[in-house]
Amino acid sequence: MNCAVSIDLDGIACYYRIHGLGQAPAELEHAILERALPRASALFAGRGVHVTWFVIGRDCDGDAGLPDRAARLANADRLRTLATAGDELGNHSYSHPYDLARMGAREVDTEITSCDRVLRAMTKLIRGFRAPGYDVSPAMLETLARLGYRYDSSIFPAPAYYAAKAVVMGALAAFGRPSGAVMTNPRALAAPADPYRPAMSAPWRRGQAPLVELPVAVTPWTRVPAIGTSLLVAPAWARARIITAMAKRKFFNLELHGIDFADAEKDGIPGELALRQPDLRIPIDDKLARVDAMLDTIAKHWDFVTLADVAVEAQRDE
Repeated sequence: MNCAVSIDLDGIACYYRIHGLGQAPAELEHAILERALPRASALFAGRGVHVTWFVIGRDCDGDAGLPDRAARLANADRLRTLATAGDELGNHSYSHPYDLARMGAREVDTEITSCDRVLRAMTKLIRGFRAPGYDVSPAMLETLARLGYRYDSSIFPAPAYYAAKAVVMGALAAFGRPSGAVMTNPRALAAPADPYRPAMSAPWRRGQAPLVELPVAVTPWTRVPAIGTSLLVAPAWARARIITAMAKRKFFNLELHGIDFADAEKDGIPGELALRQPDLRIPIDDKLARVDAMLDTIAKHWDFVTLADVAVEAQRDE
């Protein structure tokens, strides 16, 4: 059985949008790649685990006339070093628009191909994509197929997660602070939870696409989210129970986020965000210890691989 660890490198501004907090502090624009990424990469490298990093292209683009060019080039250097060491870099769109699945085909194509351009300056092997907000569309699959990608990993068939998200978004709207996030196509909630070949016109069901879908982890039957952020804030007994339940699956697509490796106090993240983002209220040493313990448990049941490795196997089986 295989476990693929992937980390979405969403910047602090993404969380300000989710929580309706307005503009994020400019000095934190690169906090995830400058501070959280080195902590995460050191932990996984120390265990010999190769990670799939989903990269927002804009954060590493030194050729688009953006401010902080030196910082963006430094971000690219960090990721290039990881790719050279055997990690995988994946496409997470160019600017992380949460409504990407609702955009027209041309806009979708621009977001994906622009990130692809940036990534290919760091590594030639770009195999996978994850959409912002877990919302995938036929237009995305069209572009991914044209680029020759092997997989998409955007489907997250977790009804409880989306129910909680709807409640939070409704509350924010009621208080006049609408969230920048969007609700996912509800048909994705009933999508297969194991790897499958999707239909090009309906990514949430089986079909004959030239790439495979690698859904983000949920437990069998109950479809409880088994993602890193949820596991980190859960009590130890609940964390152990979820991982034990996942042992019934042959594939564990363990998704984390860069913010899971951030520390509000050490990284200067304002309290207005830490109050709303529970993982930020956990000291970084405690979070690293929890991730390390999770990896110990997971290693008893699964072999660690990248998502690209899983895609090759899934395509062969399909």
